[in-house]
Amino acid sequence: MNYDYIIVGAGTAGCVLANRLSADRDVSVLLIEAGGKDDYFWINIPVGYLFTIDNPRTDWCFRTEPVAGLGGRSIQYARGKVLGGCSSINAMIYMRGQRSDYDHWADLGNRGWGWDDVLPLFKASEDYQHGAGEFHGADGELRVEERRVNWEILDAWRDAAAQCGIPKIDEFNRGDNFGNAYFQMNQRRGVRWSGSRAFLRPVQHRANLTVMTETLVTGIGLEDGPAGRRATGVTLRTARDDELTRHARRGVILAAGAIGSPQILQLSGIGSRAALARIGVPIRHELAGVGRNLQDHLQIRSVYKVQNTRTLNRRANSLLGKIGMGLEYLLFRTGPLTMPPSQLGAFAKSDPGQPNANIEWHVQPLSLDKFGDPLHPFDAITPSVCNLRPTSRGFVEARSADPAAAPVIQTNYLSTTEDEAVAVAGLKFTRRIMAAPALERFQCEEWKPGPALIRDDELLQAARELGTTIFHPVGTCKMGDDDQAVVSDRLAVHGVDGLWVIDASIMPTITSGNTNAPTVMIAERGARFVQADARSAAG
Repeated sequence: MNYDYIIVGAGTAGCVLANRLSADRDVSVLLIEAGGKDDYFWINIPVGYLFTIDNPRTDWCFRTEPVAGLGGRSIQYARGKVLGGCSSINAMIYMRGQRSDYDHWADLGNRGWGWDDVLPLFKASEDYQHGAGEFHGADGELRVEERRVNWEILDAWRDAAAQCGIPKIDEFNRGDNFGNAYFQMNQRRGVRWSGSRAFLRPVQHRANLTVMTETLVTGIGLEDGPAGRRATGVTLRTARDDELTRHARRGVILAAGAIGSPQILQLSGIGSRAALARIGVPIRHELAGVGRNLQDHLQIRSVYKVQNTRTLNRRANSLLGKIGMGLEYLLFRTGPLTMPPSQLGAFAKSDPGQPNANIEWHVQPLSLDKFGDPLHPFDAITPSVCNLRPTSRGFVEARSADPAAAPVIQTNYLSTTEDEAVAVAGLKFTRRIMAAPALERFQCEEWKPGPALIRDDELLQAARELGTTIFHPVGTCKMGDDDQAVVSDRLAVHGVDGLWVIDASIMPTITSGNTNAPTVMIAERGARFVQADARSAAG
């Protein structure tokens, strides 16, 4: 019942932390996951996200509160409910963000978080298909590979983007992502390479590492002493409703993500006085920023019907097509079953006044109304555009004192004039690309939002109707030293010894692109902070 470290959450960050901290055989580690084991058939097959998202076996199936900026809609908000967390159900895209993201963190006063500081951490965990180099590592656990299927329409879209001033580049992840390229993915020979497969499975045999699944953390134990307030362990509820306590000699690490970590803090009496009063939880330690500063990427999914080519819509809606795809994957681990939701990306400025690329496209050789729905019966592509640096801010709050109750998630998308302007500019830029000469032979026909919408107010309304999450929530336990900061730049919770938050919630501002790779980096850095703190305490 006693461990040196207790890690709450076995998602991406938790798996990295368990690997790194248990490497010291003199340190005992308990890793706790509220979801189950990652042994579901569809997790390993890349296209299985279609069957793991909105599946209560693998997804918490959260929904947002009604969002005024989306016309009052409440939207699906997938979060991984399984070992590996979101890396077991996500798009598998390996995207670090841009130099400016991390240099901005450093400019905010977060020491050691600039691009030049974090690049070695990205490389340390990476196993890059093309080997080590200036920007990549090859000795790490996280496999990064190229796509394993090609589509004629995506090649043409690359040409069209180049004709509109977005040049072709070899890859992203070198610090400046301006350009268009095929995404690189966390796969190994056509199999999803989640945080669990990369970091946890290889070390689960360690005698000093204990993993508990289907176990809900109901609170963090806090003790007040002469040296101040300290985290002493956690209370748990198992799948059989057993109530347990586990003690931590050195500390507790929250790695439950941007939704889970602030909720656990609040249920433990750590947060804003007003938020805790609403759920009847006595305040133990006031931190006004817990659950605030929620940021996410809103994607606006245009759909274009195309001719004279085949997209996944036609292949997947045909019995012969399904059989062919299945055989190709079974025999060669190639083809559409290896696809992430998006294969092709592009970064550009929404207007010339931007300092660097602030919008991104995820281009898909398919179309559907939403994940989980059937593909449309016609050939189509979806060039989805998002604002990389949204200024809208939302929040996460525990809904009640019941730890099993889904939290309140309010994203507040499109709640600022800046975000509205970028949404409209993104839709206009998408139209320019789709009208470029390289795509003429495909007779592209705008289906959504529809060519009749011309005025800015019409396009903004379309953005409100089409906009949805790319599942990149961050920022709800942000690092810094202002009155809204929850953790220091060493990821220790302000005012509580022996308690860290190490996951995507600590980002002060969202990174430019998919957030899984930055979460791995944050966990790499956080593990080193925890180990250094232990050495310092030992004298």
